Amino acid sequence: MTDLQWNAFIQFRMSYKKLCDNWNNLYSESLKPLQKAASEKDTPVYSLENAVVYNTAFDAVQKEDDIKLILVGDNPGKKEQLTINRKYLVGQSGKLAEGFFLRNPELGIDFRKNVLIMNKTPVHTAKTKHLSYLKKNGEKSIQDLIEISQKECACLTALLQKGIGCPLWLVGYAELKDKGLFTLYRDTLLSSMDRENLFVYQHFSMNCFTKDLKKWKEEHKQDSLQKCLLNLGKKHRDEIFL
Repeated sequence: MTDLQWNAFIQFRMSYKKLCDNWNNLYSESLKPLQKAASEKDTPVYSLENAVVYNTAFDAVQKEDDIKLILVGDNPGKKEQLTINRKYLVGQSGKLAEGFFLRNPELGIDFRKNVLIMNKTPVHTAKTKHLSYLKKNGEKSIQDLIEISQKECACLTALLQKGIGCPLWLVGYAELKDKGLFTLYRDTLLSSMDRENLFVYQHFSMNCFTKDLKKWKEEHKQDSLQKCLLNLGKKHRDEIFL
């Protein structure tokens, strides 16, 4: 990274870590019972260790690193919140994402070295849809946290993208739609950055990203993978960001 890019990243990392630490200290005690209750009906019992999750992978980033992409997932899941991990996209979805880039070396991207991974909120739930339970059953402070965290993450990510200058991928199409869990994130991000650097895709979970891209490639056989990704990301962006 250049000096300007590195300084932008350092400012982002410092601000984001401070927010996550503050939210964890303030709301962990209230969040954990809600997070456990939300998972009871459809999730095997798991060790709940961190209610709000900072991505410690940011702490390993060096000035010499070549950052080519910012990728934004939904929120930290079961694997991500474990104290031994505390990293984003290290569960099954992360393995699928990593595998995609490994299978397509022409993109020139190492998922664990060239990509900065963010989430739309650092508030953990075993499944993303459980955030609705937290909003419905939590105190007003918890409802406010889920909204405020989306706004803060969107603003910080937009500043990071501007400072680094690389493309930004939003993965997780459905919940960005109107009345979705992340419409507030969507609207805040759009008001904070140039949409030409923004691309939207299906999530890597359940192979949705791969299936969607495969269908697009079949319909555009003459195009390279890079061009397919570019145009598919624009298509979904224009559907979501009307």
